Amino acid sequence: MASNAPVGKPTDMSAPHMPKVAGIDSTVPGPPHTTPPLSGVPSAATPSDAALPAGAMIQDRLAAWVSDLTTLHELTERLIRTSSLDEALREVLGAGSALVGARRGMAVFEPADGLGPATTIGLGLAHAELGTIETVPRGATSYGRLLDGLPEPGHVERVPAPIAIRDVRTEEGLDPRHREVAARLGYAASYALPLATEDAGRLGAAVWLYDEPAEPDERRRHLVGLYCRFATEHLARLLQVERARVQVSTVAEELLPSRLPRVPGVQLAARHSTGPMGGGDWYDALPLPDGALGLAVGSVSGTGPSALAAMGRLRASLRAYAVMEGEDPVAVLSDLELLLRLTEPARSATALFAYAEPAQRRIVLAGAGHAPPLVVGDRRTEFVETSLSAPLGMLSCWEAPSVELSPAPGETVLLYTDGLLRRTGDAMDRAFARLHAAASSVPKADRGDPGAVADHVLRTLLPEGLDPAVDGEDVVLLAARFE
Repeated sequence: MASNAPVGKPTDMSAPHMPKVAGIDSTVPGPPHTTPPLSGVPSAATPSDAALPAGAMIQDRLAAWVSDLTTLHELTERLIRTSSLDEALREVLGAGSALVGARRGMAVFEPADGLGPATTIGLGLAHAELGTIETVPRGATSYGRLLDGLPEPGHVERVPAPIAIRDVRTEEGLDPRHREVAARLGYAASYALPLATEDAGRLGAAVWLYDEPAEPDERRRHLVGLYCRFATEHLARLLQVERARVQVSTVAEELLPSRLPRVPGVQLAARHSTGPMGGGDWYDALPLPDGALGLAVGSVSGTGPSALAAMGRLRASLRAYAVMEGEDPVAVLSDLELLLRLTEPARSATALFAYAEPAQRRIVLAGAGHAPPLVVGDRRTEFVETSLSAPLGMLSCWEAPSVELSPAPGETVLLYTDGLLRRTGDAMDRAFARLHAAASSVPKADRGDPGAVADHVLRTLLPEGLDPAVDGEDVVLLAARFE
């Protein structure tokens, strides 16, 4: 929380230097013997420096510096293991609370360029309590003053100093709403630091709240300042990764159908999640002449923008071949294999194409190195017996026999990519068994809705959900329910 009172004193950089450890500036002021440990537990009284021999005093200070550097090393080691912005912000709050000796805190992440993402994370504060703090006018809060006073990346000439409020009740110039919120939430002091560096610019601010009037001493200020500078650089890297993931996900979604077609006799639903690296999994559903429907799923080797581009080209080509000769799935995949081999010889792909006639409840399908479809109904849950075939681009000439399937009224055919199986973390045979069990357990009330069937399978197979920020494969699930 902020005030109009002067901010804390800048760190004294005239202290003796030690060699750098793990990339951390080791200029840590030597604490007096009466300084409590970083855990916040007061230490027993010890003789003053004046009462100690010069050699003992130097050894004591060296030991304190080494201890502080070890603490910073351990905290930064924990921080660099975080892989998402929320996880990193929570780690920063926890480490900072230990360094400054506060029990609660909040981090406001708000990049100066305005491109987001923006979020607020609390430590020891419920969501409602964070909302209460945010009712204080932004300009009257310490994090607001820090955020509004920091320019964009590349324009930071001087990072603002921390803002310390030793006692909310007696601090001059505080907004009345500030005191009211502090009394309601039971905190009496605060210490705020900018999450900013000259290179990264403004990313946010962190505030720690004390239950009693207090402020960190110079040693603690310096340690948490060193830590937060390192943390800001790590947050900047995670921000770049998050923005790249969002861009890749957006491109992937734009390359897939914006909506599913409406064809009499069949209901469709699709679920898709792009992994953080951006894979080449895709699906398609397109209406064909005479009331027919083409259904396809596939996966292109590789990750990143090149895989997305290849996926877009492959899907567009399959649509063209399906319109021309969709009633023969083997011919469609043969043409696709020839195109892939001639235009992208270094890439392989798996694909499954199904030519469906909903009025006759008849499906003819062929697969190239792809997982078999799964039929879900009241009387059966079984995989379609497809012949073993190689992926596209792996052989000089691809061909495999087609398979004909006649779903009963009310049955749903599930087409999916290997990513759904790999996301389970199990061996492939075990993953297939889990997929079968998940489909078998679909409640009878949900079997009339292909979207509900797909959601149940995903929830059962992947109980932790499809978080796109978590490292993993792309997932595609296409459900077609025949009436």
